[in-house]
Amino acid sequence: MTEPPAERGAYHHGALRAALTEAALDMLDEGGLARVTVREVARRVGVSPGAPFRHFADRQALLTAVAERVLADFGDWQRAAVAGTDHSAFYAFGLAFVRYAATYPHRFELLRSAVYGRELPEALRPGMAQVGDLATELIVAGQRAGELRPGDPDMVRLAAHALVYGLSQMIVDGFLPAENAERLVEGALTIFGQGIKGTSD
Repeated sequence: MTEPPAERGAYHHGALRAALTEAALDMLDEGGLARVTVREVARRVGVSPGAPFRHFADRQALLTAVAERVLADFGDWQRAAVAGTDHSAFYAFGLAFVRYAATYPHRFELLRSAVYGRELPEALRPGMAQVGDLATELIVAGQRAGELRPGDPDMVRLAAHALVYGLSQMIVDGFLPAENAERLVEGALTIFGQGIKGTSD
């Protein structure tokens, strides 16, 4: 049985892997994780149903590659937000986290399943490390500039991460109304930045 022309000549080296990953990302944006199937990804790219398995052992491996691509995009999104803000860089970083989830809820769904589990896939470790390093860098810079209170940067990062993750989930789930989400997020981040402990102690 001969392969389709597109499969014989159009893809070589890493081009087919990249095309499959991009098609899977498009399907994810369109309908969420349940929409992404290896067979449909192959059909969209124009190759045989078995061709993707030359690059991905199974559907989960394909989704991990998509998550890797999403993490890179997510990191670029946050760096752009920090570079273009007139506000505190750490505040902009947190707000960008929530905005990304609200803009791409299905990508957030994928990251939630791929990243926030018991074991982080090896392929996703570099992307997560870059995002984490950027957050720590912004915390330390903010503390040195007097924008953030002194404290263990790792604990500040953990607390902030929990806040923006929870807010993102509440928006994606529809618990926070979309039309008021940004205002509510800005308020929550401002309260977090100010601290909630009173001065009576």
